[in-house]
Amino acid sequence: MTEPIFLEPVFHEKIWGGRKLETEFGYKIPDGRIGELWAISAHPNGPDVIANGPLKGKTLDVAWKEDQDYFGHQKAKVFPLLTKILDANDSLSVQVHPDDAYAAAHERPGELGKTECWYVISAEPGSYLIYGHHAKTREELADMIHKGEWDKLLRKVPVKTGDFVYVPSGTIHALNKGIMVLETQQSSDTTYRLYDYDRVGKDGKKRELHLQQSIDTTTVPSQDPKLNITSEQKDDATITTFVTAPISKFFSVYKIDLDGKLTQTPTAPYTLVSVLDGEGTIEADGQSYPIKKGTHFIIPNQIKSWTFTGKMMMITSTPGDEE
Repeated sequence: MTEPIFLEPVFHEKIWGGRKLETEFGYKIPDGRIGELWAISAHPNGPDVIANGPLKGKTLDVAWKEDQDYFGHQKAKVFPLLTKILDANDSLSVQVHPDDAYAAAHERPGELGKTECWYVISAEPGSYLIYGHHAKTREELADMIHKGEWDKLLRKVPVKTGDFVYVPSGTIHALNKGIMVLETQQSSDTTYRLYDYDRVGKDGKKRELHLQQSIDTTTVPSQDPKLNITSEQKDDATITTFVTAPISKFFSVYKIDLDGKLTQTPTAPYTLVSVLDGEGTIEADGQSYPIKKGTHFIIPNQIKSWTFTGKMMMITSTPGDEE
């Protein structure tokens, strides 16, 4: 028998974080401004511990290296995805992430680039994102950054609960105050800050900016991906496809709205699941496991069919095709 792989999340304090991970999801979080929950992570800056089954007690990064039967014997040296919940109690820094080639050349060995996407769990009325920019050339981009012409440079995009936003590497972006998202991303922790509202950290100093890296890695002119979001009915569920190949080569992301039962078979070597509302069960290999809002797990390679039962909303993701 092979079980779903349940994970113990890792929490990260952030200057912009709050307490909604506790009040909205019921997590027991540390004191302070907790901005991020790393729900499914094998990244060295916060690998999750496996909570059950034969791999119990191992971190996900170690399991990836030692127990490839669970993941379909993939060629990637590191577990390629990272799932987070972010609580933006204040606005995040305006930032950009590198692609794989730039990260490989300039960051620690093994660090990936960072393409990501957000499912908006909640957004206060009037919420907006920073997404993209108005510069026509890299020279104009650099000039506006060095002059601090942020209102002229940055695009503001309204956002509401239930929206999906795809953020390719090279996209200037920021979550703003009052937004909570589930983020699916490449397993990377590399962020280049180009503006941080002149905030100071715990040490009383302004946080580090990365202006040259930001100028080097930003896509110019700004490009909006053309998504093809579709929905279909299967069993007692509505399955929404947010992004998949060829738009994203790194991951596919889906939303499942379930009221009853849904049986699925794998479309990839393994599947990541985050329950964002409701409760129910997942049945696999004749065993049933309770799941509820705030549960995160991986359906491993050995499970060839599973059934969700209950009233739930879930975000699932699968890795992209290896090159």
